Amino acid sequence: MISAFSVADLECRLEPPAGVRDGGVLGAVEYCDRVAGPIVRDGHPFMAMPMGDEDMPPFAEVWRAGASVVTGQHRGLAYACDGEHLFLCGRAGEDSDLLTATEEAYLAAFEVVRLLGYPHLARMWNMVHRINEPDGRGGDVYGRFCQGRAMAFERGGVPAEMLPAATCVGSHGGGVAFYMLATRTTRPVHIENPRQTPAYRYPPKYGVRAPSFARATYLAEPGGTGRLFVSGTASIVGSETVHIGDMARQTTTTLENIAVLVGRENLLRYGIDADLSLRDLDGVKVYVKHKADIPVARRICEEAFGPGVAYVNVDICRDDLLVEIEAVAPMVRAA
Repeated sequence: MISAFSVADLECRLEPPAGVRDGGVLGAVEYCDRVAGPIVRDGHPFMAMPMGDEDMPPFAEVWRAGASVVTGQHRGLAYACDGEHLFLCGRAGEDSDLLTATEEAYLAAFEVVRLLGYPHLARMWNMVHRINEPDGRGGDVYGRFCQGRAMAFERGGVPAEMLPAATCVGSHGGGVAFYMLATRTTRPVHIENPRQTPAYRYPPKYGVRAPSFARATYLAEPGGTGRLFVSGTASIVGSETVHIGDMARQTTTTLENIAVLVGRENLLRYGIDADLSLRDLDGVKVYVKHKADIPVARRICEEAFGPGVAYVNVDICRDDLLVEIEAVAPMVRAA
């Protein structure tokens, strides 16, 4: 096992991809060297994404529930729910127009959310093949993806202040793959970082449509516990990339951004009484643009987080970004 966290009746493990066949699984996503799914397999949604090569150890991100789950498929999506949590995964093929395919795939996901009655979006992950490449229209693939995603949020009636935590990085194939978590009754609190411009307010120079996500999302649980999902975070201050070309300084700045995001002063703005440090975070995934930079990222991140960090070699959403880091704070007390 690489890493694990558990809060109330929801558990996530980053573990070797040996095949998951136990009950109560909400979903499993393999970070590996192949494309598969989304399908319902062995009683749960499953998807495999090409996020590395033969030199990178594959791992599975496995979400487990404390109750029995109901599975299903809808318009190419696979999903499972346990009465409080919904997990779903989907894909937009790269042989179609990326904007339209992304919009339609997201709208299908919002249909599942609405039809099953899990209205509160909590966390999203997006992996986009060729994310930094030109889109043939004067922009790049990431910008095209952001347009499609933003249009889906608008058509789905999701306002900016309800956008959840998210990650968006590159992949090595398979078009656009995504997965997400939503809740039935637990209302998420979406959190911004005072060091950074909200992504959905980025200036037009970063794309026709700004990225659609919050810097973090907090889910309270019965008994005063909860979990804080930290979005994919990079070396951005305000809206500008800083320390271009310097892996060590970009990694350090990213950690500084996360520390401010989860610190007591910022969380109190949202009614969350907690004082977290980087050592309190778990489920850490570090996405590194250049394989040769992974030792630098490992040295800095393991000093900050301790062992149990997963590393993935993919492009980042901006071509001048070298690293992106996401995490979860599994135990938080609400004020």
